[in-house]
Amino acid sequence: MAQGRPASTSSLPRPAADNRGVPPPYRVIAYLVRRLEQICQGMVAEALSGTDIGLLQLAVLAHIDDQPDIDQSRLADRASIDRTNTGRIVDQLEGMGLVDRRVNGSDRRARMLRLTQRGVQLRRRLRPLARSAQESLLASLSSKEREVLIDLLVRVVKANEAYVRPGAGRRKPGARQTTANKSRPSPSNKT
Repeated sequence: MAQGRPASTSSLPRPAADNRGVPPPYRVIAYLVRRLEQICQGMVAEALSGTDIGLLQLAVLAHIDDQPDIDQSRLADRASIDRTNTGRIVDQLEGMGLVDRRVNGSDRRARMLRLTQRGVQLRRRLRPLARSAQESLLASLSSKEREVLIDLLVRVVKANEAYVRPGAGRRKPGARQTTANKSRPSPSNKT
């Protein structure tokens, strides 16, 4: 431990301190949330090791379990996963015999999702592992601090829901040009 810093921060970069002696990144919410996300993913992955289920698959199972007969579009919105990846994950889970996909009687284009009996059993088996990972993550906080942290995070997330756009930011605008469009000269280049 260097100069009274907790051991848990020893792997973090140490930029010049500000006037309070606190390195700037440790006070930047985007940086902290990104680090927390990495830690959460690592802890859940460790908890799920030995299973064929990943973090996003677990989230999809949880959402389907919480709302049986949810359609794929609403599932994508609730899980904050883009629709293409949601479809891919549902395909994987269906192939594993964990999810049943049925045609919606009122809208034949929509597919209703429900866990199979095998999916329900797996979800029940994995739930304590996920809870244990969360408990380990929050072990440095008192029970009151845990509640306050979660309440504050919920409030911040709800206040900023308009910015949730799964898949946004991964592609630069205009990057979806087709090969034909790329080979065709643009109107401004014509002589």
